[in-house]
Amino acid sequence: MGILDIAEEAAGAFAADKALEAVDPNAGFLAKSVAAVAGFEGVSKVKEYMDQGDAPAADAEAPADPQSDT
Repeated sequence: MGILDIAEEAAGAFAADKALEAVDPNAGFLAKSVAAVAGFEGVSKVKEYMDQGDAPAADAEAPADPQSDT
């Protein structure tokens, strides 16, 4: 886990906290904590999804209709 990963996760937590403040300026500590955790975890999920898009699809080589006898 490099410094860039830590910075991305911290930025996600910060962005989620600021988004919550924009929606609810009177949000409590618990709501802000949940938003920060969601932002922190959300960055890793988005990164995982983006990395998955770079990998070739395993189903791309499979025929479209295996029962087709043309």
